[in-house]
Amino acid sequence: MKRQRGVALLLVLWVLALLSTLLAGLVGWVHLQNRQALWQRQQTQALLAAEAGIGMAVLAQLDRDPVRHWRADGQPHALQFDEASLAVSLTSEAGKLDINAAPVDSLARLVVACGGSAEQSAQLSQALNQRRRGERAPLRTIEEVRELAGMDQHRYTCASAHLTLWSGLPAPDARLASPWLRRALKLPQSSGTTTQAGPVITLQSRATLPGGFSKTLSVTLLLNPSKEGVRPYRVLRWQE
Repeated sequence: MKRQRGVALLLVLWVLALLSTLLAGLVGWVHLQNRQALWQRQQTQALLAAEAGIGMAVLAQLDRDPVRHWRADGQPHALQFDEASLAVSLTSEAGKLDINAAPVDSLARLVVACGGSAEQSAQLSQALNQRRRGERAPLRTIEEVRELAGMDQHRYTCASAHLTLWSGLPAPDARLASPWLRRALKLPQSSGTTTQAGPVITLQSRATLPGGFSKTLSVTLLLNPSKEGVRPYRVLRWQE
């Protein structure tokens, strides 16, 4: 009888240990699901706030009063949306280097300005010349520059913020170009600034939630403020 009770006690303890293990696993799974749900909620909330910042900037640019238009200087505007703090900046694509319209050596200069060697610069010039003369097809995305010989990830990260597909200009407008790009391409120093960003702009919106979670959104838009009955802008590039 005592032996049977001992076996029963061991069985009960074994079952309790098994249940405790299962319960601990269940609690851990619930905590993981809660953390994932919280991250997803913050991600969605921050993204919506960043999109709201883009909308505020677009409304300012479409306003009939040019005084309300933002300067295309890349300086962040501090805004608020719900609980999120926003930092929204505007740059003009006319102040960037058009990789399809600019001379090949201009892009090669950017590689050197980003720390590239003369060999990398020559490789890039040759690759871009072959692309233009051989395939006779324009680059359709800025990311295609990364695939050209002589362009590595570090150089691409440095140069890509100053590249565009949508200006059609052989050289950036010095009044709208960043100081770094003016130095890199030896553009003439602008005697003044302009508030007219042009029809193609890039907006960068960074939303920060009270807990510190943040999300950055970069959008290139073609504005159509004067056309009746159509959407006032068209998205050319969207990056999260």
